[in-house]
Amino acid sequence: MGGSVTKIGICFLAFLLGQTVPGPSKHSWEVPAVERKLANGLTVIVSEDHTSPTFGLCISYGIGYRLEPEGRSGFAHLFEHFMFQGTPNAPKGIFSSVIDEGGGSFNGATRADFTEYVDSAPISAIDPILWLEADRMKTLDFSVTNLDNQRNVVKEEARSTIMNQPYGLFYAVDLPQKAFDTFPNNHSIIGDFKDLDAASIAEVKAFYESYYSPNNAVLAVVGDVNPDEVFAKAEKYFSAIPAVKNPPKPDVSEPPQTAERQVTQEDRLAHSPALGVGYRMPPRKERDAIVGAVVAELLYRGNASILYQKLVQEKKVAVSVNGGVNWPLGNQFEYNGPTLLAAFIVYPNEVKEADLLSAYDSAVSSLAANGPSVSALDTAITKLRSDWDRQLEIPVDRAEVMSLATLFDGTPAIVNDIPKELESVSAAEVKEFVAKYLAKTNRTIINRVPATKAATSSGNEKKNQ
Repeated sequence: MGGSVTKIGICFLAFLLGQTVPGPSKHSWEVPAVERKLANGLTVIVSEDHTSPTFGLCISYGIGYRLEPEGRSGFAHLFEHFMFQGTPNAPKGIFSSVIDEGGGSFNGATRADFTEYVDSAPISAIDPILWLEADRMKTLDFSVTNLDNQRNVVKEEARSTIMNQPYGLFYAVDLPQKAFDTFPNNHSIIGDFKDLDAASIAEVKAFYESYYSPNNAVLAVVGDVNPDEVFAKAEKYFSAIPAVKNPPKPDVSEPPQTAERQVTQEDRLAHSPALGVGYRMPPRKERDAIVGAVVAELLYRGNASILYQKLVQEKKVAVSVNGGVNWPLGNQFEYNGPTLLAAFIVYPNEVKEADLLSAYDSAVSSLAANGPSVSALDTAITKLRSDWDRQLEIPVDRAEVMSLATLFDGTPAIVNDIPKELESVSAAEVKEFVAKYLAKTNRTIINRVPATKAATSSGNEKKNQ
């Protein structure tokens, strides 16, 4: 077998950020993990958990919609679907029937910086599932029928979830396109229909062969397993798949934003207006990023959040408030390039956008000036730690977390460091973060208004959905 087994350290993030390692943590449970890299470059992570005779698996590939080349927009998402269309060895339907009949479940997802595939099943199914995952890493059924079918599925998904829904996920789809300036960060996450329509079998196959390789993937297995046995199975099923030379990663950096950006869009399906507010965030590896996760929790998450209390309960200028870092298509730890602290705020028709923004800015300014209360900060950190622990308790979710951490940073060490980093966030850091990053010059606003209200708006961009 290639490589050697390595015990995962727990101080990686603190070392990476040049921070002093915090003192004793309230978070005492640490996730066990061992790793090995096969000769073909596939990284394998194993975490033992014998609480039930099951396992969870995640294979993440280093290709997402941010990383797809120009002229190939939508290909990353297309392949999330294409990977379930069968192979020469396991025709369409075999993958789902083997897992379903074995008492398991499976799924896939495409995000900015990765595409992932997850499986969960009784431990008795581990060999067939590993075989199936290796089989579709080797090749797929590249037929015209499969391409046409999945191209239409992707387009129909866009119509049903974006084009023909009130608000159309504009705070996730449109907001980054307005907030960022470069192709990797500001093209449609679903892809341009023109690119999808123009795709040939040869182009689709070339995309797959460029990115779906063992040296561009991380396999994580969590559950009632023995690491050495899992490594032996990984060697058995995956080692014959050759490594390839992956395309260079695009430059995803952004020029600085120097002024607030405001856009008005018309929505023919919405009955109430809504604001999408996005602030550019610091890189994920910086200390400020973990502070940003706490700020997002304080401002946007739940009925006790600062903005819900201020805008909905007190001022009554909004109906609902939601938001987060890298939200809603991911969380504050699942990105590896520029992202936003984004908010989606629905407000009554009789309320003016200017009045809503005035109340919003007042709440943000107050947090920058005064910081959070001790109880609010403690509640926010406790909730984030609780959410993190809940992910790590479920084998398939832990496999996802560990696979992505390794894909981004080369090690899953951050999995054990995040709780301690969260606990160390101070009120002073929150104040500094809000003043620095939640400035008007660092934000983009989309005012999404119903068609009847849009007719009264002027001087801004209009967009017919």
